[in-house]
Amino acid sequence: MPSNSSHPEPEQSVPERRDYYRINDRIGLELNKLPSADIGLNDAFGSDQFDVLKTEFRRLDLEVRSQLTVLAERDRALAGLIKSLNGKLDTLERIMACVQNPLQPEDWQEVTLSEGGLAFSTATPVWQPGDNLAIQMTLSTHLYQPRAIAEVLETVPDQAGGTRVHVHFSQITDGDRQQIARHVMRWQIQQRQND
Repeated sequence: MPSNSSHPEPEQSVPERRDYYRINDRIGLELNKLPSADIGLNDAFGSDQFDVLKTEFRRLDLEVRSQLTVLAERDRALAGLIKSLNGKLDTLERIMACVQNPLQPEDWQEVTLSEGGLAFSTATPVWQPGDNLAIQMTLSTHLYQPRAIAEVLETVPDQAGGTRVHVHFSQITDGDRQQIARHVMRWQIQQRQND
């Protein structure tokens, strides 16, 4: 016999699905609104005189890293030395990138960051859902500077009277996504060590 219970059924809750782990971090953030979604990643940031050199540097870096594996089987001490020198060159590259384009104190802000996108606050509601932004991030500690084209998903008023902007990376290179992933992983490890 069917029940005539007057208790309302609980609403079906849809679990929040996230593809990437998110962290709250302070990063350098440079944003530019793009006129259309048709602009590619290279066009959004313009070509500077160092692009060719940066590409060559990355190619050589990958070549050295692949050779280190073979070398490590023969001579661990030499492989360790070359790995240290390669790390030193990586650090020098990041320092030069920051010196070339120094960030002002107001460019550093608290964000929620993942491989798939980020959320940041702004004092004035400049962007609307559907807007496309060219974003360059400077990730603290290692000074990586990943770039992406992002689409504004939503804007939400925050408690400080500003707006919280949520964006999804619609165009990002695999290398830049991997830099973000490594940054998130290092942040997680550091948090576990501090606990």
